[in-house]
Amino acid sequence: MGSSKPSLYLIFSLLPHLCICGPIFSNLIFPNFTATNLDFVDNGGVFLSSINNTYSASIYNPAGDNNFYLCVLHTSSNRLIWSADRDTPISNFGQLSLTRGGFSLYRDDGTLAWSAGILAREVSGLQLKDSGNLVLLDTSNRTLWQSFDYPTDTVLIGQPLVTGKSIIASTSGANPTSGDYSVSVSEADLSAIWSGQKYWSLANDPIATKDANGRVTQMAVNSSGLYLLSGEPGSPDVVVIWQVSLPAAAFRLATVYPDSRFAVLSFASGSWNEDFVRPDDPCSCPLACGSIGLCRTSAGAGSPYCSCPSSFPAADSADPSHGCTPPISAPSCASNKSIEYLSFGTRVTYFATRYSEPIESVNQSGCEALCTGNCTCRGFFYSNQTGFCFLLRDRVGSVRVGDDSRSSGYLKVLAAIEDGHRVDSEAVPLVAFILAPIGGALLITAILAGGITWWRKTSSKPVAKKAAKMVDSDSDLEFKLIPGLPVRFSFSELELATEHFKNQIGSGGFGAVYKGVLPDTTVVAVKRINSVGIQGKREFYTEIATIGSIHHVNLVRLRGFCTKGAQRLLVYEYMNLGSLDRTLFEGGARVLGWGERVEISLGAARGLAYLHGGCRQKIIHCDVKPENILLNDSGEVKLSDFGLSKLLTREQSEMFTTMRGTRGYLAPEWLTTAAISEKTDVYSFGMVLLEIVRGRKNCLGGGGGQYFPMLALEMHENGRYMELVDPRLGGEVDAEEVRRVVRVALCCVHQEPALRPSMAAVVAMLEGRVEVGEPRVESLTFLRFYGRRFSEPSRLGSESERGPNHGTASSSGSLAPTTLTEYYISAQEVYHEAVCYMSVMLDR
Repeated sequence: MGSSKPSLYLIFSLLPHLCICGPIFSNLIFPNFTATNLDFVDNGGVFLSSINNTYSASIYNPAGDNNFYLCVLHTSSNRLIWSADRDTPISNFGQLSLTRGGFSLYRDDGTLAWSAGILAREVSGLQLKDSGNLVLLDTSNRTLWQSFDYPTDTVLIGQPLVTGKSIIASTSGANPTSGDYSVSVSEADLSAIWSGQKYWSLANDPIATKDANGRVTQMAVNSSGLYLLSGEPGSPDVVVIWQVSLPAAAFRLATVYPDSRFAVLSFASGSWNEDFVRPDDPCSCPLACGSIGLCRTSAGAGSPYCSCPSSFPAADSADPSHGCTPPISAPSCASNKSIEYLSFGTRVTYFATRYSEPIESVNQSGCEALCTGNCTCRGFFYSNQTGFCFLLRDRVGSVRVGDDSRSSGYLKVLAAIEDGHRVDSEAVPLVAFILAPIGGALLITAILAGGITWWRKTSSKPVAKKAAKMVDSDSDLEFKLIPGLPVRFSFSELELATEHFKNQIGSGGFGAVYKGVLPDTTVVAVKRINSVGIQGKREFYTEIATIGSIHHVNLVRLRGFCTKGAQRLLVYEYMNLGSLDRTLFEGGARVLGWGERVEISLGAARGLAYLHGGCRQKIIHCDVKPENILLNDSGEVKLSDFGLSKLLTREQSEMFTTMRGTRGYLAPEWLTTAAISEKTDVYSFGMVLLEIVRGRKNCLGGGGGQYFPMLALEMHENGRYMELVDPRLGGEVDAEEVRRVVRVALCCVHQEPALRPSMAAVVAMLEGRVEVGEPRVESLTFLRFYGRRFSEPSRLGSESERGPNHGTASSSGSLAPTTLTEYYISAQEVYHEAVCYMSVMLDR
């Protein structure tokens, strides 16, 4: 026993030095922590582990090069689960930094590569949980930020993938950069997407079973399978909509492979097992044989057999799986050259046609004509058996050689000039050079004589008719040259669909809306616009080409259009419950519940955020109001009428030449010299939020009416948010959600556009992912002024009630006082009084 004392003394005396020589891992680190890969190079960059050591956090380079990523790894297999900076790697000298203000990665030169964003409260620690979730905690151990909200290519048990979110495949196993394949959750399905083309969906999978009807809110995996659920993430009260039952497994994840396949894996006995992989047929993968490659499968073969269509050379002669190259280049929308179609062969199908809406009731020639008339069409597939026509857009993937003997496919290319068709100038006889000028002169004389005669006979016809004909001809040319146009309907087709425009279901500033039924029984809404002049025709085509390419779950889809003379018609998908104002404001037994109102607010916010930041061109709606928020009985919420707003490039922020929008929702900048931006939509959305809370219009009109935004500001200052709620709800609301929604609305209606949040931030705040900022009362005082003026009959009565010294409304919409007031009013306040005045006068 005596000899053990020196040994213990030696151990304890060396312990501090042992701690300095190597990192001691824990599941929690604290602010003012910095690290590089070099600091932890002996541990593979690992600086944090979960308590059970299932997961580790590392500054990691999977390819062994100088691209390093902040990753969460599965410790036993070293499998990459999550990456913060997958598209912005740092070098081995790049630094991770955890401070009380945030969590960031910096490049060698000190520039920011990635951060967790702006946090609502001070950071007290970074923790890697046993679930694999990397979280930032505040001083009360509440979550400020978590990696589960930002999945890369993998979803773990306990990690919901909510509606609207995706997991995106890595480029390769050694390169975590975002690849071309994604799996997304919609309100009805789970779908795999490549280049905008669906190649698998859970609802169409024979193994999947549907347990209930309802709106999907999340995808989840657990020990017993894969699920699409309805209900709040984390809540025990969820309903299973779709499920795939799998053998029990303690550890499971879902991922997208770099080769496009979606897989559910389990880990046992040191190895990964594939429990569910889709597509299970290799030829159903988008690029199984590369672009334009022919894909065949045979029983028992693990890999597909790849080849090229006749006259299409292989892109790589040594490896046919790399695809094929067209012998002639594809036409562009700027090209006016002739086109032709090269055949993929017969008995061929395309992976995306199974999940695409076909064009019906056309023959093969009609299908070809549709592709020819649309410059963005890359080719088409046609089935003689069903009469279905499918147009190819964007990138073209592999072509499957199947059993349908009556199907065929074609690629559109520039027409080749055959050598045999060229004229040999040396073979032309000398007499041709003598007779050609004489014949040409005689031909010109005949044309001139005929032209003069025709002009004399037709000169008495109205000039307008001739002008209209010229415009129609010009528009046809424009139609062919503008890329991205949706389906063009004939006027007679829409007359038939709407029964000669008999069933009007709405009207707005741009025209009336009619319900229609297409020949394939699809119900549509046809907007008939009669006020667009010849000068606006080019703009009309350009705008519908832009919005026709926009697809988002919260935006009404434009299915097609029609032009006839001065008439313009837009064909939209039909939303059978109509606009929000009908359900929210009109009396009746049906009262929107609080949960429904929150979902409607979120849906509209997501659609607006996509217009502002998700499109190729930023789109400012300019007329956000309940009448432009549409609903259907499937619980879908969609924003409409964005197609007729002004389009801006991302670098632009211009003034419009005319005021757009609707009274009651106009932002202050419409009435000043300030530029119109996406923050103008944010203001309008804030006004809509307040109306959703109260269940009535903010501005009811008439003397003595109460201006609800002013009341909302007063109740906010007193913390009395529940008094703002629609009394028809009987108090059945979530008090914290009410507080959140009202505060978000007030932030949106700040007088200064710079103080308003972006719509992306609004979505995050409504979802509860980000703490709502404090509304700036000093930027909301105009609501009080507006409210007081609104409730004064002497100020807002009819012209007969107003004295001659109270000013008149000018054509520009501003109020021009003719006498001095007894108190000082700022220019902004005058403009807001003008808005209120115009609101009441228009109501009258």
